[in-house]
Amino acid sequence: MSGSHQPFQSPKSPPHGFGDDARSRFLRRHPPANTLRWVEQHLGQPVTRVQARKGGSSSAIHALTVGEARVILRRYVFLDVVEEEPDVVDQEFRALRVLERSTAATPVAIVADAEALHADVPALVMSCLPGRVDWTPSDLDSWLRELAEALIPIHATPWRAEDDIRPFRPYPPECWDPPPWLRQHSIWDRAVAVFHARPADAGKVLINRDFHPGNVLFRRGKVSGIVDWQSASVGPPSVDVAHCRSNLIGRFGLEVADRFKEIWQEASGEQYHPWAEAVMAVDALGWAASARPRRDREAIERSIARALADLGA
Repeated sequence: MSGSHQPFQSPKSPPHGFGDDARSRFLRRHPPANTLRWVEQHLGQPVTRVQARKGGSSSAIHALTVGEARVILRRYVFLDVVEEEPDVVDQEFRALRVLERSTAATPVAIVADAEALHADVPALVMSCLPGRVDWTPSDLDSWLRELAEALIPIHATPWRAEDDIRPFRPYPPECWDPPPWLRQHSIWDRAVAVFHARPADAGKVLINRDFHPGNVLFRRGKVSGIVDWQSASVGPPSVDVAHCRSNLIGRFGLEVADRFKEIWQEASGEQYHPWAEAVMAVDALGWAASARPRRDREAIERSIARALADLGA
């Protein structure tokens, strides 16, 4: 990709979590009265406005006006999410506490109800950051640079063993069979072998684990915040880059994802590890293997094959 003002091309579909399907509509339903009373009792002010936030699919996000303040209420309304990760609220609360040591712009944890003793479901209240998600940048190269540079202070965040941030583990797919659209099934088999092997990247920094444009807020063309810390882990920085690349491939194509990687390497002074590309491909395709446009399929297949070649796998 050349030039510094690459415009966004017309999207084929809404970004993840921004559609109008039944699940998205359910997530935007008004929080129940008992949950709002819990927020009011803790903050000592009435809730005067409730606004649903778009994006994501694992939890309901609402911006609340409480007195003079704006806060974010995150509720885990799906039983399967809580069953899979029973301490999901505590995980995010701990991560946000650790991030108070960081120069990254992240929410401040205010109060949590991990056991749903007061709220209708496990819930977390945090500060509301300025800005909005931007999936349609007018200056693509500048936008990619902002994304890449936002990772640097995250990965530089000091952490200690007693912070109890979990180590990175890739999510195993529900089925180990290759996605049916892969033209070369051997690529999947080799990637799965890398997935099961000892990690080739021993990096141990704080990572978001779900870093992508849908979790980054922009204001006047600059990053104003990074949100969604439920999956925060300690692991290789390339994991965050790989996860973001998979989202960029689906939205913009492989060339843009490669440019993001190049900018991150230049800005951070780190070298991207192809191990993360192979492992996170298995991680991501395990739950999102079916509805892929042909262009995405070809780009994903090329990116995995290239990573495996770089690994000698």
